Parts: sequence; structure tokens; C-alpha cells
Amino acid sequence: MFTRDIGVDLGTANTVVCLKGKGIIMREPSVVAYDIRNDAVRAVGREAKEMIGRTPGSIVAVRPLKEGVIADFDVTAAMLKRFIRQALKGSLFSRVRMVVCIPSGVTEVESRAVYDAAKQAGATDIDLVEEPMAAAVGAGLPVSDAAGNMVVDIGGGTSEVAVISLGDIVTAQSVRIAGDDLDEAIINFVRRKHNLLIGERTAEQIKIEIGSAKPYENEASIEIKGRNQIDGLPKNVIITAEEVRSAMSDPISQIIDAIRSTLEKTPPELAADIMDRGITLTGGGALLRGFAELVAEETGMPVTVAANPLDCVVLGTAKRLEDNSGFENYVFRRGKRFR
Repeated sequence: MFTRDIGVDLGTANTVVCLKGKGIIMREPSVVAYDIRNDAVRAVGREAKEMIGRTPGSIVAVRPLKEGVIADFDVTAAMLKRFIRQALKGSLFSRVRMVVCIPSGVTEVESRAVYDAAKQAGATDIDLVEEPMAAAVGAGLPVSDAAGNMVVDIGGGTSEVAVISLGDIVTAQSVRIAGDDLDEAIINFVRRKHNLLIGERTAEQIKIEIGSAKPYENEASIEIKGRNQIDGLPKNVIITAEEVRSAMSDPISQIIDAIRSTLEKTPPELAADIMDRGITLTGGGALLRGFAELVAEETGMPVTVAANPLDCVVLGTAKRLEDNSGFENYVFRRGKRFR
């Protein structure tokens, strides 16, 4: 009765937290601002993200997760601790049970780092769930059936592709190419083509406003601001949707190659099921214009975007907290061995 159950989608770009019985209670960027003079955390989440590129020398705003895994252990633990404190504000609960999602392709060392960070943040009982499994459950796929379900979860740091049957992953592939790489591709293109330096936030805005995987009707252009590489002065340029699509084509192709590769490793009976049931896209990358249509063209499979792609992973952890629905046969490979 003194235990609080928390589900965490610890993403490279955003961290989403759900509470048993209350659903999603927090959605914050995975960013921490800290004072390097005394190692004190100044801000986390949205407040810290606003500081990126705008801090004095004594304050550093960083994203402690890179490509889906912990790059800075202490900062990640501090961020998790702050998020848990906010989630349990005013609560008298002494124990915290936590379900945390990890990429399917992480190493033993990387999964141990997530476990230790959750432990240091105050969790007493920890389960680590592979992201594609949580995404499939959160998307409402019938994962317990003796049939193939294919899910593609495109986050900020990793793209997870998995085929699930009888409540567990049959085959999976995790590639460290995702939303952040699309942003980086836009930054590099603008620097090469227009001699203009722009930041991550500007690149993300370009991707959201005019980015696409395929040509679409009424394509627009956008005016962006940055620093001229030649004279160092502020400069405005106009970039078109076609240019952005060209810039992002390489990372998009690599994600599609991962989907093809997973299909090639899928047992024939399950491949036949996927042909009938189709591929389900989750994660922020699923919202990119034309991406679902491009995947359908390249694979010859029907493709659908989940009803709530941004929240599928954390909704899957919520089901694990509530009644274990969909996880009855799932082996929590990483986590139990650390206890």
C-alpha cells in the first residue's frame, strides 16, 4: 500500500511518465541544464530546453541520452530523480516500482546503466522493457496471438523494428538512426548549400513544418534565420520542401533498409501474417509526411500509423503497471538479472 507504480519512456528527445491509475502525467524534453561551477542542476525538461544555445559559460544545457542510451550517467540520474519527485509531489509513498523502456539492441552495459540510473533516482523495484514490445502493446496490437505483428518505432535516437508473436519478440533490429539524424541532415544541408549555421531547434522546426518523405500537394517553403559562415553575421534564407526531402533521404533510406532486413529474417508463416495484418508505425518519426506511404511502396506491405504514435511506448508501460495485459509471456530479460 506504500508503493507507487511509475512507467517511464526514457527517450533521447523526450521523457514521458505515467502513473498507475492516472495515465500520462508528464511529458518533458530529455534535457538538463546544470551549473558547471558546482555541478548543481539548474533546470530539467522544457525549461532546460529553452536554454539550449542561450546559456552563459557557467551553465551547460545537455541531452544526457544519445542514440537511445545513456551518454552521461550522473546527469540522467539527476533528471530521472527530478521527474520522479515531480510525479510523486505531495505523496507519502515510500517505495517506487518503475518500468523503464530500453532499445532492443542495447548492450548489457547500456541496459545496466539504465537500471542503475533508475535505482539511483529512487526506484526500489525495476523492470526493463524493450521499446518495440511496449510500443506494440501500447498500439493495441494482438501480441498474445500465435500470429505475426510487426511494429516500427521511430524515436529521437533509435528506430526499433520488431516482429512479435505469442507475447514476445521473435526477431528485431535496432538502428541508431532516427529523428535526431533527420535534424542533423537538415543542419548539414543548410550549411553546405546556403553557408548558414542553424541549431537543432531550427532544424526540428523545418522538419515539422515542411519536411516529408515523399512529394505532397501544395508544398511550401520556409524562411529560416542563422549565422552566415562567410562573414559571421545573421542571415535569412528560404528553404523549400524539396530541398528538405533531399536532405533527409539518406537517413530515411537506412530506416527502410532496417525494415527490409527484419522482414528477411522473419519466419515464412509470420511473414504471411504480416502481409495480411500490415506494419504498424509508432513514435514521432511516424508523423513525418509521406513516410507510411513510402514504407508501403518499398516493402509491398500495408502500413498504418498507430492512433497515438507519440505515446504508444509509455501506454505499453502503463498496461504493464495495470494488469500485465500483453506481457504475460514476455521475458523481462534485462532487469531481473541485476536484482
